[in-house]
Amino acid sequence: MKLNIALLAGDGIGPEVIDQAVKVSDAIAAKFGHELTWKPALTGAAAIDAVGEPYPDETHEICKSSDAVLFGAIGHPKYDNDPTAKVRPEQGLLKMRKALGLFANVRPTFTFPSLLDKSPLKRERIEGTDLVFLRELTGGIYFGEKGRRDGGDTAFDNCVYTKEEVTRLAKKGFELAMTRSKKLCCVDKANVLETSRLWRETVQAMEKDYPEVEVAYEFVDAVAMRLVQWPNSYDVLITENLFGDILTDEASVISGSMGLMPSASMGSDIALFEPIHGSYPQATGLNIANPMATVLSAAMMFESFGLQEEGAAIRASVNKALAEGVVTEDLADGGKSFGTKEVGDWLAANI
Repeated sequence: MKLNIALLAGDGIGPEVIDQAVKVSDAIAAKFGHELTWKPALTGAAAIDAVGEPYPDETHEICKSSDAVLFGAIGHPKYDNDPTAKVRPEQGLLKMRKALGLFANVRPTFTFPSLLDKSPLKRERIEGTDLVFLRELTGGIYFGEKGRRDGGDTAFDNCVYTKEEVTRLAKKGFELAMTRSKKLCCVDKANVLETSRLWRETVQAMEKDYPEVEVAYEFVDAVAMRLVQWPNSYDVLITENLFGDILTDEASVISGSMGLMPSASMGSDIALFEPIHGSYPQATGLNIANPMATVLSAAMMFESFGLQEEGAAIRASVNKALAEGVVTEDLADGGKSFGTKEVGDWLAANI
């Protein structure tokens, strides 16, 4: 298979972890006879510094003409620490999601046998956890009208959803549930929020089209509690933008490290694959960042093209590295650790 992949390294540790995902992907291409063409493009703080815009038109054209996007991370302290900044790296991320129509964020949470005791939760609570969040990505409070009044002393952010936005996200949730254990949980706050009542009504109306799927409806605060009590009781969860942002970060620590969790943002025409962690600017250039989440995001990318064996080969290599202690310092527990590049080299060589 010939694939053109837009490569958006971004900021901080983004370029370092992306380099390792490219190494591993190239090893997969060589092993299975595929041809990958990488198309680098600027985004985030790096793009602001270069052209004054966090998601330049040139980057958008590269993404639009590619088969998929592999993304690193964005963010820089000089913007985080300046609340008056008019242009921010995160604006580029929101703009990219809108422009590419990336409406469904797919965030799996699973455990690794060799790391069960590294989780902040007890082994017996997390063993067997294998859940997936589908977070709506282009609507809700992040994209609603926002502003200040009363001389700046009052601020507002509007949360708005349409039935169409809920339906297309829920459809992906139902379809995913059908390929797994046929369990779906709709996460909302329907006892308080009108947008949540729209979510619940819309999903309830869709149940008849998927009679094999068992659907549960839970309030977001209850889900936040149960995620740390019994995460393995969940399978597929769907929710709106803000709730999904918070809950998926909470779920990410179950595995023992945010540096292990991949994600995908799906649209009608293209998908973007990225680690869930941020740009970790304090580690930039130190060769200590964990590249495995980005590598596993590449596995999701291959699987999105129906290349299941390729994705499985990447996952097997990661699991072997974890079992044999070929890990960066975040997982080494004070023992021997490897650098970002060394982990990437080991994974590629193993493949």
